[in-house]
Amino acid sequence: MNILIADDEVSMLKILQVYFKKEGYNVLTARDGQEALDLFYTNKIDLAILDWMMPKIDGINVCKEIKKKSNTKVLILTAKSQIEDELDALSCGADEYISKPFDPRVLIIRSKKLIGEDEILKIKNLKIDLKTNKVYKDEVELNLTKKELELIKCFVDNKGIILSREKLLNLVWGMDYFGDDRTVDTHIRRLRTKIGEEMIITHRGIGYSLEGIND
Repeated sequence: MNILIADDEVSMLKILQVYFKKEGYNVLTARDGQEALDLFYTNKIDLAILDWMMPKIDGINVCKEIKKKSNTKVLILTAKSQIEDELDALSCGADEYISKPFDPRVLIIRSKKLIGEDEILKIKNLKIDLKTNKVYKDEVELNLTKKELELIKCFVDNKGIILSREKLLNLVWGMDYFGDDRTVDTHIRRLRTKIGEEMIITHRGIGYSLEGIND
């Protein structure tokens, strides 16, 4: 499969190229929006990963042009992090949106989901089937509640990032939730009893993070 990555940061292009080539993809790179479109017009692209802020043509307008001409999946990368920015990206036709900084392994997982590839994520003695949303511990399926499963998915999507209670409330319970933020602690405690105490790390006064995802 052909992956088009467009970003004006050379270091970012090199890192992502290494990760995607390691996964067996053919990678085409561009340093501005016009170059990205030129590659799109002359190659069969299965997934376009576009930085929002690029010279000549920004990622949003490149996305619009790609979607006008094809069914190619598009993922937008950006340093913007407001909900309005995410809405703008998705409303222009993007299939996915990831804020910088991010873990390249998360980008790989999201990309595979976009282009329809199954993915089993291994975390020590856990297996997370991202297609069926099932979680296994020592090959035995865990009986997780909807909120517990959503918490795991949030941690997976934000590997290496400490998530505050407020952030977890917004991601799992929704921005219109007005209950006690300690409900996060209660659900984390229950989830730990099922997946293992060591899987979720408490960062006092900051939040929580997930540890142990294999390379």
